Amino acid sequence: MPDSSCDLLVIGAGPGGYVAAIRAAQLGMKVACVEKGPTLGGTCLNVGCIPSKALLESSEIYHNAKHNLSRHGIGVKDVSLDLAAMMGRKDKVVSELTRGIDGLFKKNKVERILGTARFVSPTEVSVNGDGKVQDAQPRTVKAQRILIATGSEPTPMPGTPFDGERILSSTDALALQQVPEHLIVIGGGVIGLEMGSVWLRLGAKVTVIELLPQVLGTLDGELAKLAQRIFAKQGMTFHLGTRVTGIEKGKRGVSVSAQTPEGKALDFKGDAVLVSIGRRPYAEGLGAREIGVSFDEKGRVQVDAHWRTTVPSVYAIGDVTAGPMLAHKASEEGIAAVECMAGLPGHVNAEAIPWIVYTWPEIAWVGAGEEELKKAGREYKVGKYPFSANPRAKTMAESDGLVKILADKRTDRLLGVLVIGPRASDMIAEAAVAFEFSASAEDLARSVHAHPTLSEAMREAALGVDGRAIHL
Repeated sequence: MPDSSCDLLVIGAGPGGYVAAIRAAQLGMKVACVEKGPTLGGTCLNVGCIPSKALLESSEIYHNAKHNLSRHGIGVKDVSLDLAAMMGRKDKVVSELTRGIDGLFKKNKVERILGTARFVSPTEVSVNGDGKVQDAQPRTVKAQRILIATGSEPTPMPGTPFDGERILSSTDALALQQVPEHLIVIGGGVIGLEMGSVWLRLGAKVTVIELLPQVLGTLDGELAKLAQRIFAKQGMTFHLGTRVTGIEKGKRGVSVSAQTPEGKALDFKGDAVLVSIGRRPYAEGLGAREIGVSFDEKGRVQVDAHWRTTVPSVYAIGDVTAGPMLAHKASEEGIAAVECMAGLPGHVNAEAIPWIVYTWPEIAWVGAGEEELKKAGREYKVGKYPFSANPRAKTMAESDGLVKILADKRTDRLLGVLVIGPRASDMIAEAAVAFEFSASAEDLARSVHAHPTLSEAMREAALGVDGRAIHL
């Protein structure tokens, strides 16, 4: 394939890269996007967000059919699991969505380039010069601007690489061919709890080992404790404040040695261990350092307020930069970065980025928790409302969880909105919009919420900030 030139070259077609490419094309730029994988969508669409949510949904339906339908007067006999069919459905969902991005690229005239990119200069990239990507042809692409959107990858335990059989990454845990009898999960964060939930529902024993004193370390402490109690009631076993000291593979399983805060030695034996201790930026090998792009001590590309690196023609977004490693954060940064390139006022409000854990019940939050506010010396008010008092949750037989709202003591401005309960992932959007408009708890309280809905719990919690909750 001949060499080419464009206004913007995007490296990486994940949720940050492909969205940036489409927005740049809408703004009139000639755009090309390099992706080393055979399909578009990056980690999120291919081996992350989408397949995990497909399995979470399927496993929840299976679990409910076996254990919860009787609460609704529905009797179901001989419920069985066809794991291959479940995995096939997951793969079909992924395939349909990746083809959809292909269609969007064609619609917006974004050139797709298959291969591995490496900087030759601040405005030039060689693609697949090492010949590692099948069916990709070596070429050089020149661009006025280049956007790094290469994302992140799972972090392995030191000295214990992933093997896909006994030592699993999150990607491996999405493709198991049989339900393990005992899955050991190292890391009680979002990925560990989501993947642990999938296999717990399908019949595995799940043990979670977490170094920190609570699960979901960035979450408000009260909600983290509530979440742990709920998951423990579902069957998960937790060992918090526990350090893993070693992993040994056997012919038929794996052993994990650990140590409690008091120094007591523990030993766990299982079929496999899921290592979910975080993700790391995927930026090495690009040649970015060689052309002058600066990185921080954690291997993240350093950018300014407009996502420009220390090399003026090179930008970076998403997981490869500082901030939460969230697909929607990457997408918004991609849009904002190319709008800045076009002279528009691109901006992302970091305080209004929601977090979601797709367990059941779901957990979602935007803003700060109590511990963070106390550390910052902020004076705040608290309003809470349990789903056990919400009529819609009652009709759904889903009464676990609550809405918690934190507001500035003087101004009433929202500082944190946290939800653990049914459909929290959808409910948090209201709070994110409220944060974007610098709303107060009173703004939420005065907004009419339809009855009966789960969202009424949001309004009641907002009323509770000033001790005015009606149905509590």
